[in-house]
Amino acid sequence: MSESFAVLGNYWHAVATSDSLESGIFSVRLLQNDYVLWRSPDGQIVAALDSCTHRQAPLSKGNLEDGCLRCPYHGWLFGNEGHCLEVPSAKKGLSVPSKANLKSLFVEEKYGLIWMCPGQPLAPIPEVAADSDESFTRMNTEMQIWNVDSTRMIDNMLDISHFPYTHRGTFGIEQETVVPKIKLEQLDDTYYGYGYEVKINNVGSTKIMSGGGADVIKLFMTTGFALPFSVLSTMSYETGVEQKLFMTAAPIEEGRSIYTFVLWRNDDVDLLVEPGRTVANEVLELETAVVLEDQIMLEKLQGQLPLERGALVDVQADKPSLEWRRRYKELISS
Repeated sequence: MSESFAVLGNYWHAVATSDSLESGIFSVRLLQNDYVLWRSPDGQIVAALDSCTHRQAPLSKGNLEDGCLRCPYHGWLFGNEGHCLEVPSAKKGLSVPSKANLKSLFVEEKYGLIWMCPGQPLAPIPEVAADSDESFTRMNTEMQIWNVDSTRMIDNMLDISHFPYTHRGTFGIEQETVVPKIKLEQLDDTYYGYGYEVKINNVGSTKIMSGGGADVIKLFMTTGFALPFSVLSTMSYETGVEQKLFMTAAPIEEGRSIYTFVLWRNDDVDLLVEPGRTVANEVLELETAVVLEDQIMLEKLQGQLPLERGALVDVQADKPSLEWRRRYKELISS
């Protein structure tokens, strides 16, 4: 696992929402290492190991002073790009040694998320074109911690055969159990996956999500993955409503992951469906309930998803997972 984490350190991982830094210092554990993030005086995010260069004190326990981070142990002060600005115990006028500077890591904000790469990025952050399309509105959700390995989360995100069983409490319809033949293809410049048509229960919140229609409707979807741990699903309803669901996981350690999902829709998400309640409220509540069903199931499973071909019994419906596992194994073996 440590070998794969070394490779994964060269890819982008969503570790927080942009508003996580509004209250100050943010700490996160990723790939078995602890990191600290804060917004420096120039407005940029600094990400570094959560360890002072002096005596390895956890900087996340310090304080912010005008955008600079003060170490809680000896008071060393760090500013833009993690540069050490002050050593209180030293005489005034003495230069601060360059070794005192923190090693600032790659960090970007995209889709309302903070992305971090501890190493040298080998690929860009997965692209979601809807984010730059004015006809779509983005809706963010909180970051979650799941007691599930990231490999199992992607396997679940790419799977539709669990819908009638895992999601019986939300949109699943038990009669639709047979998965039609899956044809894998490059969906766009970023995602590799497949398109498919499913029947869903179109009642309650689901009818608001779909924009109306009968109580059981057909939904055309595409689902594709971007290595290592991101999936984009597009849901196209008969009503013309289109929704993009972006899901991403980041390994904390084996069997534990950060998870979030982001939605984009091309309808009026601020439309009131009842007094004080909007389309956005309904959609987010339903999707959160669907995600919870997945979490409850996945947290019953132990350890990493086996990657060796033949280690699991796979059927036609598992083609997307098989292809992801093949490509992921190549990635972590590189």
